[in-house]
Amino acid sequence: MDTRVKICGLKTPEAVSAAVEAGAQYLGFVFFPKSPRHVDVSTARALALGVPVGVAKVALVVDPSDEELERITGEVPVDMIQLHGKESLERVAEVRERFGLPVMKAVGVSGPSDLQALNAYGMVADQLLVDAKAPKGADLPGGNGLAFDWRLISKRGWNAPWMLAGGLTPETVVLACQMTGAKQVDVSSGVESAPGVKDPARIRAFIDAIRAA
Repeated sequence: MDTRVKICGLKTPEAVSAAVEAGAQYLGFVFFPKSPRHVDVSTARALALGVPVGVAKVALVVDPSDEELERITGEVPVDMIQLHGKESLERVAEVRERFGLPVMKAVGVSGPSDLQALNAYGMVADQLLVDAKAPKGADLPGGNGLAFDWRLISKRGWNAPWMLAGGLTPETVVLACQMTGAKQVDVSSGVESAPGVKDPARIRAFIDAIRAA
């Protein structure tokens, strides 16, 4: 199975090494203080500087201000910005133009009515992250370990490349790819031993499962 993998929410050199050695194509760093995966700018910079060329470094932000983005992109050598909040179509286009980096927009899905947003954001973002919609009142917009009904997006396509997220694990990722046709997947809580604590064995198991399929 030729599927690209993003390991998100990395906080330690050990977790970064495990993801790189297992063969991840994208590494995600979370700049959102409410998340157990949050890293500050100096930590993220140190981690990102150790990432080999060819592995994309992604900054996950939630409804960021320009000042916040300037601080992150000015200090951390990131290759992509992931907008994971309630950013409008206009804001996505603005961030893309202003910061000169590819933008991935996360869109939460729980039912058929959410699919129209994917069409719209696909017109302004470089990539889409198709994620499970966070439950009402949740502190986190993603990383909640929830999946959605994959049949909703089975063999669908949008105006931009897309990545499947939401509750994926080493045990479910192959079925998820088969049901949706996803060529890219994103995992965070599914490769952890505790919230925010990446498990190198589960990272390897996740990518090995995809390779073996």
